[in-house]
This record gives sequence, structure tokens and C-alpha cells, in this order.
Amino acid sequence: MYILGINAYHGDSSACILKDGIVIAASEEERFKRIKHWAGFPSEAIKFCFEAAAISVEDLDYVCISRDPKANLSKKILHTLKNKIGVKTIFDRLINTKKVSSVKEELAKVFSLSSSNLKAEFHNIEHHRSHIASSFFASKFKESAILSIDGFGDFTSTMTAIGEENKIKVLDSVIYPHSLGVFYTAVTQFLGFPNYGDEYKVMGLAPYGKPNFLKQLKEILKITDDGFFNLNEKYFLHFKDGVVMDWEGGKPSIASLFTKEWEALFGKARTNADELEQCHIDLATSVQKYTEQVIFHMLHKLHQQTGVENICITGGVAQNSVANGKILENTDFKQIYIPSAGHDAGTSIGSALYLYHHILGKKRLPEITTAYFGRKSDQEEIINVLEKANVSYRVLTDEKLFDTVSEKLISGGVIGWFQGRAEFGSRALGHRSILVDPRRKDAKELLNEKIKRRESFRPFAPSILKEAVSKYFIQNDEVPFMEKVFDIKKEKQDEIPAVTHIDGTGRLQTVDKNVSPRYHKLISKFSEKSGVPILLNTSFNENEPIVNKPEEALDCFLRTKMDMLVMENIVVER
Repeated sequence: MYILGINAYHGDSSACILKDGIVIAASEEERFKRIKHWAGFPSEAIKFCFEAAAISVEDLDYVCISRDPKANLSKKILHTLKNKIGVKTIFDRLINTKKVSSVKEELAKVFSLSSSNLKAEFHNIEHHRSHIASSFFASKFKESAILSIDGFGDFTSTMTAIGEENKIKVLDSVIYPHSLGVFYTAVTQFLGFPNYGDEYKVMGLAPYGKPNFLKQLKEILKITDDGFFNLNEKYFLHFKDGVVMDWEGGKPSIASLFTKEWEALFGKARTNADELEQCHIDLATSVQKYTEQVIFHMLHKLHQQTGVENICITGGVAQNSVANGKILENTDFKQIYIPSAGHDAGTSIGSALYLYHHILGKKRLPEITTAYFGRKSDQEEIINVLEKANVSYRVLTDEKLFDTVSEKLISGGVIGWFQGRAEFGSRALGHRSILVDPRRKDAKELLNEKIKRRESFRPFAPSILKEAVSKYFIQNDEVPFMEKVFDIKKEKQDEIPAVTHIDGTGRLQTVDKNVSPRYHKLISKFSEKSGVPILLNTSFNENEPIVNKPEEALDCFLRTKMDMLVMENIVVER
């Protein structure tokens, strides 16, 4: 049985293929279109999935779309009438809804077929049910509480549920326009980070300040006795005007969400050209701290409702790795699972898993422990790219390769590391990564000068051998998808300054030799020589989506000051 899962006409458009419930391939469309957070129809990701699965569209049994235009329809109509939403906003949403409803025709176009030739059965799976399924059905838990939090999707911003074997029971939800995701995005915009998906910058800035604005934030978002929250509508434009979104050219953008009342509380909004002042930093600290409090509040209630020890977290707010790392310490849950793509890209897999297990009733499958579902390049393709560009290279044995790369790292080199199948999700996990020695105090300056050119307050992440976590971190847990931030032991912080954030934390990735054998082998070789079982790992890109193909890796290498490019066993040096 083959199921195609699609997230379309929404931020982080993506596609996946399941064979008998197993994920065969998955990718975001941005990796092919080269536009961050691409929001159109994922035509290239779909083509890739069929190529990877070695099937044709005629082999499909089901197609799942992670949107359901009929969900909460009466609530949508009531909200529109009550708030006299503008004609343009209504028109834009109707166009988007029509696109979602025409997925069958769009899919047929991709393969130059008539829609009547598509024999697959089509299913619209509500947005948050898709999120929930992407976490619970991917986990090892037979029973678990589930929390999905994001901006909004299908008129819902938050959903709680309990999963038991192959069924999910929705417990409660928060209906738009009340949204923790919108709250965090509004602060992000107010702080002068206007791009779609910039919330991670606020999370990175937060450790530099003090939570001096909690009182004001509690005026904007109020925690409620039912385990959820309400927004104060006088501070948000979307209550009356809707969320004004633009998908022109596939690049998503959201118009300003906050009203003039914000400035009465916090002062003049910062533009991205203004200097960051202490008041801005303190606001970032405050919103991160308060968001964590709201998440813990919801989880306390959810634990009381369910009484189970396991929790699955998903949705865009599940990308908040700082909050994720504190959940087990601040709630009564004992185990946690967060997928590699908790954001909207992951709903393509989630919608397909929801159909396979909840609707079709198929038995649960092993936990998804890998994110390596993307494109792969073989040696012949890589060599052809290099020779076409007239670039010199060496082909090394494994033994020589790991020795050469580890030596380069120790001597201060910045390495572009391109291996195996690309990661599904927003984080590079050792297959499309830039690597540096974590012992270097100047690593941040080195990377920003040579490649990244990003804000100085944003940290870099440690990839650590799974078996060495307890030696360096206070918390000891598996973090395969770089989805949590943990406290680094004080006595170890000076040893790995390049990956220790200002507050003594690190957003780690635990590297399992059974999941990432080559990356594990490289870190092990580096550890043999340096005594440190960690590498600084940042995504292989330069203000663009993570590289997907050898051409993109080579282009990034040539236009930056990277010292070495490694694609499989092929090495290029300056």
C-alpha cells in the first residue's frame, strides 16, 4: 500500500511517501525551489518521493492533504460575521481554500495526466490531527498524551489528545484567533525580525536579558483555569483584520500582527535596521520565559486529564527547543517524543500516518528514529558535477577520509559535510552540515566571517556521541533531532566554548552509530585525537535553504571561505 502525504498552500510545503506505513521518502519543497519556507504546491518534492520509492503515480492507493477546508466551518463563518473581516482577507482565504480543494487536479498536472486517470483515494486530514499523528504514530509509545501548538491551521491553534495504539482521541482545542504561536510571532515582529519563521531568533536572543516584561505580557495573554489561555484582542490586529498573508512566488510572509497598544506597553517597535537595545533583549527573555510557563500550564492540565507518563509534542511551537528541554523537569511526564519536523512540513507525514493507523486501522510500526528521508547523491553524480565545474578533487577510502577530515578540523578548518540522504526537517543532523572544532573560542566569529554572516547572539549546536551525553550535560536523554536544549556541566563549558551558549546551555544532537554511522565515525575519530566527542554542527547553507544537491554544496563552498568540502568520499580543498 502506497500513501502520498502532502502539505500544500501553507508554509513549509512538503511531501512524503509511505509504503505499508513505513516512510520511504520525505522532503520540503524549499529544498528544490531554493526559497525558504516555500508555500505553494510541492510538485518537485512529490516527484522526488516517487523517484525514491521507484513507483509511478498509478501505483498510489491514497493521497492525504494535511488541510480540511470543512473543519470548523461554522466557527469560521461566525467569526467572520462577528468581526466584519475585510473583503480582501476573505477573498484571499477563499482562493487558498479553493487551491487546497484542487489538489487532485494539481497532482495530475505534475505528471501530465487527466485527474480522471488518478485512481488513488483522496483524504483531507485536519491540520492539527496531522500534527498530532506526526508525533504519536512516529513514537514508540503505545499510549501517550499529545499536545500540538502552532500559529493556526484549519481555524485551530492548539489541540490536546490521547493516543492509544492505533487510535487518537482529541480531548480539547483552542480555536482561532486565540493562539500562542501568533503571540510569539507578534513579539518577534515587534522586535524587528519580520520574516516568516524568524521566531528562532527571539529564542536565541532570550538568554542575554532579564524577564522584566512578564507583567505586561500577562496583560496580552492570560492563562485560563481550563488549562489553556486567551489573547487580549486589543493588542492584535488579526481579531478584526484576519492574518494578512502573502504567498507570492511561493515565499510566505505575514503582515504585522500587533496593534499600537503594544507600543504603549513596550515603547516604539524596532525595525530590523535599528540597534538591539537592552529593552528589546529583555522583551525576548520575557516572551520566552512566559511561553514556557504557558506550555507547562497546558501540560499540567493534560497530565491531570490523562494520567499517562508519556507526552508527544508537535506543531510549530514544538520547534522551541529551549522549552522542550525543560518539559520533563517541569511537569509530571516521564518520557517525551518530538518529531524531526514538528513544524508544518511534518504534517505531510502526519496526514499519511493518520490515515494508515487511525482511519484504516493498521497496526503500529517501530518508532521513527531517523530524519534521513531526503535526496541522496552517488559518487558518479558528484564527480560529474565537480568535473563539469573544473574543480580538483580526491577520492579517499573511509579510513583515510575520516583521518583527513578530523585532522582538518583540529587544525582549524571549516568543513562542508555532505553525506547520504538529506534530513527531513529544519535542522541539519550530520548529512548536510558545516562542521567546526567545538573547542575553538573564535568559532562563532570564524563561521560568521567565512560563511554564515548572521546575528552574533545566535548560538551554534553540538553534535555529541550518544554514549557521551552524561559526561557533558546535566540532563541525559536521547535528542536525535536537535529538538531540545540542555544544560552543559559547568566544568565542561570552557572545554567546548564554541557550542556553549551564554547561559551555559547547548541545543544538542545525540548521534547514534546505528542511525548515523558515518557521522558517528567522524566524531569518534575526532574524539580519539582531541579527547572531545563533540563537533560544532550548523546547517550547510548561506542564507538559503539547506543544500540538497552536489551543485548547491559546491556553489556554497566556492562563494564562501569554507576550507574543505566533503561529499561522500570525495574531498575538495582550497
